[in-house]
Amino acid sequence: MTAQRQSDTDNKVEPARGWGQAASLTQAKLPVLAVRAGRGEATSVLIATLALVAFISILHPEFFRVGQLLDTLQSAVYVGLLACGMSYLLSMREIDLSVGSTFGLTVIATGVMMNEGLPAWPAAILGILLGGFLGLINALIVQFVGIPAIVATLATLSVFRGLTLALSDGKQVTGLPLESSFFTILGGKTLGVPTSVWVLIAVAVLLTLVLRFTPFGYRVRSIGSNPDAATFSGISIPKVRMQALVLIGLLAGLSGVLGLAFFTSGDPNIGTGFELSAIAAAIIGGTPLRGGSATVIGACLGAVLLSVVTSGLQYFNIPANWSAFATGGVILAAVALDSLVRRRRRRESDRLGL
Repeated sequence: MTAQRQSDTDNKVEPARGWGQAASLTQAKLPVLAVRAGRGEATSVLIATLALVAFISILHPEFFRVGQLLDTLQSAVYVGLLACGMSYLLSMREIDLSVGSTFGLTVIATGVMMNEGLPAWPAAILGILLGGFLGLINALIVQFVGIPAIVATLATLSVFRGLTLALSDGKQVTGLPLESSFFTILGGKTLGVPTSVWVLIAVAVLLTLVLRFTPFGYRVRSIGSNPDAATFSGISIPKVRMQALVLIGLLAGLSGVLGLAFFTSGDPNIGTGFELSAIAAAIIGGTPLRGGSATVIGACLGAVLLSVVTSGLQYFNIPANWSAFATGGVILAAVALDSLVRRRRRRESDRLGL
């Protein structure tokens, strides 16, 4: 959306200044810098989300209830975490289509481990690590088979989903130790807000800082801006791509663990289509497909916007099957608006001779 105009400026690759600032940051300043980093890039999608909430609330005031709004935020967490990692990959001109299946396999595997007697918290940690391992598998396939990530992850999408169905025997995983603090804490609320929402906020802030103020973030943006120049400058594209795929795998694992804590059971079909929603959220939030920049906070807000659309459809008695149609319409509108803004900027630059 129009947030991309600010994003291109904020996330412009400047190695000397970015790394120099990272060395001088103090712990107390990090959250403030993260907010400033994401403020410009997320403004447009935030305004659009608030406008949509206001529109639905005018027609259906019950939508504006605190409980309903918190439920909407809760449902955005899982895609939001995936969108954070997807923004990194899109910035590198890469895509991971297996994250929805990774999410589902993590949910089922973690639930099975709990049913086999493993304490909830260790099982959750192993579930997150499983997500990272699946991301590593994707990276190794890309590296050693020599195929694009979009092709490799299209294959592992089916492989991971098949493993999910096989592990669960096509049935829901139930009978979990719900008395464990894992479920009461991660599946409950903190300060009146779902704990998973706080986790999403913390991840978004952390990944924004990593993207903007660390060598890894600089390499990610450099590869997306100009792969040839990045290679010439000594950046290992395979290594950075592997790190990014492992990162999104870990985020999918974290998302799956949070989903299990909230839903208290595992459905083998859960997470189907999450990969497309994560890509959509990142694009709506301002991360361009052309690479070179990313908007982590914008990606999170994009997920919230999609969640508002899905929740809002229910108040207008529109069947849930139309949610995919509505999501596609939102994506088209976001991409079209971004394209119009970029064309306008190009014309203004040409007119001014810049």
